[in-house]
Amino acid sequence: MSKNDDLWPAIFRGALPVDISVVIPGSKSVTNRALILAAQADSQSILRRPLVSRDSELMVKGLQALGIGINESDARVDGDSEYQLTITPGVMRGPATIDVGNAGTVMRFLPPLAALAEGDIAFDGDPRSYERPLGPVIKALEELGVSIAHDGRYSLPMVVHGKGKIPGGALTIDASASSQFLSALLLVAPSFENGVVVTHKGGALPSMPHIDMTVVMLRDFGADVEVNQDAQSWSVKPGALHGRELMIEPDLSNAAPFLSMAMVCGGSVTIADWPTQTTQPGDQLRSILTSMGAHVSMSDRGLTLNGTGRIHGIDIDLHDVGELTPSIAALAALADSPSHLRGIGHLRLHETDRLAALTREINSLGGHVIEHQSSLEINPAPLHGGVFHTYDDHRLATAGAVIGLVVPGIEVENIATTRKTLPDFPGLWSSLLD
Repeated sequence: MSKNDDLWPAIFRGALPVDISVVIPGSKSVTNRALILAAQADSQSILRRPLVSRDSELMVKGLQALGIGINESDARVDGDSEYQLTITPGVMRGPATIDVGNAGTVMRFLPPLAALAEGDIAFDGDPRSYERPLGPVIKALEELGVSIAHDGRYSLPMVVHGKGKIPGGALTIDASASSQFLSALLLVAPSFENGVVVTHKGGALPSMPHIDMTVVMLRDFGADVEVNQDAQSWSVKPGALHGRELMIEPDLSNAAPFLSMAMVCGGSVTIADWPTQTTQPGDQLRSILTSMGAHVSMSDRGLTLNGTGRIHGIDIDLHDVGELTPSIAALAALADSPSHLRGIGHLRLHETDRLAALTREINSLGGHVIEHQSSLEINPAPLHGGVFHTYDDHRLATAGAVIGLVVPGIEVENIATTRKTLPDFPGLWSSLLD
């Protein structure tokens, strides 16, 4: 579990207020959806300011292995350098091998696309990827006539035997463990011969904003999508997608630890280019952090959060915004009253069991977290220094960094895992606090 030779001393600031502005890298969720859609289009697409991280690089390499042309460049825009990706669709063929790492979007979004290729496409990844749920996507593809070799495990590693086409049709799946199961099918459905009608049957759908994001982006690329919320059904008609130029929004979920600087230390943090309208779940940070004592405002500069260093506890259902839980839990551990974070049982199936990990790590520092099957009760208690383990989970690592701002002696194990969604978190974090 521990990598004691890889400990990052968290930067302690105490009650010294901050006054900073930060540019957050592009959204992983938007970047990887755009790449899947652009790969199916009838013309080139240009993604402006896409995320550069392990997850996005794995998606790019996976698409390139299938035969999709992707070129990176630095363009001059208004006198500034801007990173861009140009995607040129092509005929997809195997044999190919795709490394998914531990990226949920890669392991779930690419297999349906790979089924449209001619030939065998092998999928493998990090050891944790073998444990993460993938069964509903595999079963759905098999129902559509796709042959997949997985030795009856319905998980990675596996081989998709692509036939170059998928008939499509009506499907019923249980996406209660991950909204990505549903998005994986919808994103590729325009390329199915008959499109698809997917109906969810099961527990409550987590992360509904991510499903909304999938629908909006499908329509942006020219897809015909109908949504019946009452029936929990989504219909995508067959048809060509069209290449487009797309500016990738900053990753609002990744803004959480940076906004937390002003929450725990006091002062002001501005996140540049915060969109006025978005389907990203991270946009709910505005209301959540306001409830916890911050003042949030929007201007031409972006979103600005002013904090006093005093944090209020919160009782909240995070079912739709589960990815924010580690950051909210870190703040709750430093609050002036108890918190109850509910509706987050599905986080046990993420990069790690986030409920167990947060409980273990905060309590190891003197905290008082009570773990339930689908919630965390967090009672503030005096915290002390120690090693904050991350379990190869980027959001655990940033949570440890936040606690370390006001608790001396915190060492975060394997801070490099933040590269999953942030190119250089330790460097950016340090530069803002110098």
